[in-house]
Amino acid sequence: MSVRIVLVGYGRMGKAIDALSTDHGCDVVERLDVHNNLDGEGIDALTAADADVAIEFSLADSVASNVKKLAARGLNVVVGTTGWDTQEAEVRRVAEEAGIGVVHAANFSLGVNLFQAVVERSAALFARHEDFGSWIHEGHHAAKQDAPSGTALALRTAMREAGYGRNIDVTSTRAGRMPGMHTIGYDGPFDTITLTHTARDRATFARGALEAARWVCGRRGWFSMRDVLGID
Repeated sequence: MSVRIVLVGYGRMGKAIDALSTDHGCDVVERLDVHNNLDGEGIDALTAADADVAIEFSLADSVASNVKKLAARGLNVVVGTTGWDTQEAEVRRVAEEAGIGVVHAANFSLGVNLFQAVVERSAALFARHEDFGSWIHEGHHAAKQDAPSGTALALRTAMREAGYGRNIDVTSTRAGRMPGMHTIGYDGPFDTITLTHTARDRATFARGALEAARWVCGRRGWFSMRDVLGID
């Protein structure tokens, strides 16, 4: 049985998700964007009977309002919008009170999430060697608004939680149409080690969002892509 999806935000990512949906057992039943969701009016018209899951790729300023409206309708949500970290505690509270399931990730690429697990392990190893400094560099298309990317910040947090307590320099590039590139580097007295993930196509993020949408059906709570992928 197909998972019925409401797309909230119909920009590059919304269109990419739409294009892949049927290949991943999903049916997009509504596409909401600025022309039909002003002040959330499109969400207000939905009911839980209309769809199973909403996938939210809108704007940072709209996430809290959109999730609140979706939660009020009992719809589980996959949130891929970045740049709204200061509102996360409030959005979590809303989701918990409504008893819905939410998958939130800065990056839905299956490769990036596996890459993060590798980065965590590397950080734990290099934390023991104080003569190695570290950095993160990320690059995205010129239209991406937040810098550093949510993925870069998540990687930095993962490194710190793995025990790397020294400074981690984070830099960004915005140019052209790059779907996304993240490099983690360690530099010591005599050698340099780099780990890089490069997205070749935006379809990698769309695929991950659809996998998350299928996985979160029937679940309650706040989840990440690590939960979806079963990464310990």
